[in-house]
Amino acid sequence: MATAALIIYVFWAALAFGLRSLVQWRRTGDTGFRGAGLRPGGMQWWARIAFVVALLVGAAGPVADLAGLGPVGVLDHPIVRGGGLALAALSVAATLAAQMSMGASWRIGVDETERTALVTTGAFALARNPIFTAMIATAAGLAGMVPNAVSLGGLVLTIAAIQLQVRAVEEPYLRRVHGQDYGRYAAHVGRFLPGIGRRPA
Repeated sequence: MATAALIIYVFWAALAFGLRSLVQWRRTGDTGFRGAGLRPGGMQWWARIAFVVALLVGAAGPVADLAGLGPVGVLDHPIVRGGGLALAALSVAATLAAQMSMGASWRIGVDETERTALVTTGAFALARNPIFTAMIATAAGLAGMVPNAVSLGGLVLTIAAIQLQVRAVEEPYLRRVHGQDYGRYAAHVGRFLPGIGRRPA
């Protein structure tokens, strides 16, 4: 199962970062990556560091299993591992689908001087951050497939890094750039799941 988890992880990373960036570049002449030259110590800098660490720890979980690290006993069950496999596979597809629904507005990171269209349709009609929802689900699925301490730590770090990016970087940016349009959208659509995390109008 650890080998399968590692293959899914590599495939997910290749789609979410490699393929999606290539599609963006072919469509717009821009890869969509933002954040080069971030100010050290700034909020987006810390969010980027946290996300990179989470990605590395997530990949280390299956590697640790292959190296002999045992699973957390209560989670070492075929149902947990099988459910994790199904969740991870579905979430990889959901990540790419949510990314594609952003169209030309898709970015990795935030450029404070840039103004992109506010996407509220497709997956974004269900949740304000469906890409991150799918990424968390992918991490949860992988942790279920290989339920050791490293994988579980990667899941916790992934959730923490995404929360930091969304709450401290992206939402303040969207409020500044889109003002009342974003306010109305956030009042009706949940942050990561439908109806949950809506902001007061």
